[in-house]
Amino acid sequence: MNDYEVMFIINATLEDEQKEAAIEMVKEIISAEGELGEVDVWGTRKLAYPIEKMSEGYYVVIQFKAKSDLPKELDRRLKISDSIIRHIIVNKEK
Repeated sequence: MNDYEVMFIINATLEDEQKEAAIEMVKEIISAEGELGEVDVWGTRKLAYPIEKMSEGYYVVIQFKAKSDLPKELDRRLKISDSIIRHIIVNKEK
């Protein structure tokens, strides 16, 4: 298994319950086929540049271990999520 890190930005205008649901969705995807590590919620921060006319986002970073096929599935699911505006998945071993 490889070490990965996913950082994603949730729409800051969502209710707290919707933000928590988005975080739980990502955790469930990872837990299904990998090992969940540290979950670091940064909270609401100003974006470096406007994304979809938004100037703030709710940042979350999750460490996890998984086989190489899980990040592809996670990427696909994050792309189609309406609540997540940006994400990046990094292999920490390279």
